[in-house]
Amino acid sequence: MRTYGDTCPIAAQAAQGALSLVRISGGGSLELLAKVFSRPKALLDAPGNTIVHGWIVDSAPIDEVLVSIYRAPHSYTGEDSADISCHGGIAPAKTVLELLRKAGLSDALPGEFTFRAFMNGKIDLTRSESVMELVSSGTREGLERAIKRLSGALEKEILAIRDKLLEAVSVTELYLDYPEDEIDSAEEGTALFSCRQAAEDALQMLKKLSASYRRERLYQEGALAVIAGRPNAGKSSLFNALLNEDRSIVTEIPGTTRDWIEGSIALEGIPLRLADTAGLRSVSGADEAESRGIERSRNLAEEADIILYTVDGNEGLSEEDKVFLEKHNKKVILLWNKSDLKEPPEYIRKNFAPVNKNRPLLVVLSAKTGEGIPALCASVTSLLTVRDPYVLESMCGLGTQRQKDLTEKAAFLLEDAFFKADNEQPLDVTALLLREALNTIGEITGEVSSADILETMFSRFCLGK
Repeated sequence: MRTYGDTCPIAAQAAQGALSLVRISGGGSLELLAKVFSRPKALLDAPGNTIVHGWIVDSAPIDEVLVSIYRAPHSYTGEDSADISCHGGIAPAKTVLELLRKAGLSDALPGEFTFRAFMNGKIDLTRSESVMELVSSGTREGLERAIKRLSGALEKEILAIRDKLLEAVSVTELYLDYPEDEIDSAEEGTALFSCRQAAEDALQMLKKLSASYRRERLYQEGALAVIAGRPNAGKSSLFNALLNEDRSIVTEIPGTTRDWIEGSIALEGIPLRLADTAGLRSVSGADEAESRGIERSRNLAEEADIILYTVDGNEGLSEEDKVFLEKHNKKVILLWNKSDLKEPPEYIRKNFAPVNKNRPLLVVLSAKTGEGIPALCASVTSLLTVRDPYVLESMCGLGTQRQKDLTEKAAFLLEDAFFKADNEQPLDVTALLLREALNTIGEITGEVSSADILETMFSRFCLGK
């Protein structure tokens, strides 16, 4: 059984569409490809970053292809490699892969091409992880943020923190190496002050990075917006209006929607999962199907990042509405729907004005005419992207939970070091914590790593990446 870390030549399908792409890499991979290529000499003589035209052949021609040649070390993996562009569809790529196996290439493990790029020093772990972020991006904003990490912007920020910690560690360990009677007290005080300042700078940088994670994951993973409210408040009409298509059935009969349905939109680069739910009301008198739908709607509201609570303007706020709004006020936008028929009274506008931070934000709209929909979209974006003043907009930001966990661990170690230093613990205790924090930073970029951690991380990648 193959494992990450062996260096045999590998192959996998990397893309499928109008054209399919089969990727190979590893020492001897081009020679094995030449066995099933119609122009072996042209292939083997081709310099890096060139394309060779020919046919994949068995006993007869199989498919006409273009082979992009990459020579070590100037390739994605750092090895000799090639991308074989075949015709689209399932059969061509599948047949090419079968012939490559017969020629001696092994099936690539998930993420093995990127794993080899990391092991060969082409990219660090932050850039490796950004490959899958890029593949899974649902919006242009998310794509651009992933590309920023792929280009090395996050690695640069991590290395700046590492340099600060390295300065602190080197000073503390230097003084641990010298006998106390050989150290000038004034010089020691100056050096240790400098060490403390470098470590505190590193801690502030770590805290800002950790705080950036929420913003970055919002653009990668998106948010769940749940449309909730009483039956016949216009939730399904609003759902259809936001999606700009008829997905939910709309009738005048309350309780038409028995279960929640989902659609996807993007607002200002944020992927938004939009859920239309069954009307919220007392389950007494409801049939079994509607009762289950109401219960599921309540559960979904608990999971939501934001709730679009829809009220029928003709009916106004009920006691049941008020109870729901009080419970969820921190993540609710109150939608006064059917404004084309009835505007909200003054007390509603006053109580739910933006200045009243203890109440949900009010948006007046008509799902039927579209009036107020742009204001709703702007309000959703504003609530989801409340900016942490601690996070600099110019920061690249963390892209994965692994990076966030390690960043927080390093910050905790530094805070512990400061606490022990302030309580006059021995210098070797502080030095040990600083060194552990430095190693933790190394885990983010992959300077410090174990085989088990790497295998777990790369096994989540797609084949061919």
